Amino acid sequence: MSHQNTFSNTPVKASSIIGSKVINSKGENLGDIKEIVIDPRLGRIAYAVISFGGFLSLGEKLFAIPFSALDYSLQNSEYVLNVSKERMESAPGFDTKHWPTMDDEQWNRDIYKYYERSPYWE
Repeated sequence: MSHQNTFSNTPVKASSIIGSKVINSKGENLGDIKEIVIDPRLGRIAYAVISFGGFLSLGEKLFAIPFSALDYSLQNSEYVLNVSKERMESAPGFDTKHWPTMDDEQWNRDIYKYYERSPYWE
């Protein structure tokens, strides 16, 4: 009699998150996760860095998205970002070769505010 209980908060490797597809609430493909950014002092994921590729004519731009803004879809092993196209078009992004200085508290606050999330460090 072996019971196969699945822990609902099963941890996963960052490498298994990188490359995961990101969709919107309508199921449209937005892009994929390129990097996971971790706060080493708190041991928490600060951001998923997402490339939206050619989506919305944004070019190959990267976006730091608070990890709390993403919902995981276990069924399809993908992440759902519930943000409108209009909101994404004006989202703060950065070039693949010029990452922001993530030690700037105001930059971090602005990103979390844009996605209407409470800063993870508070």
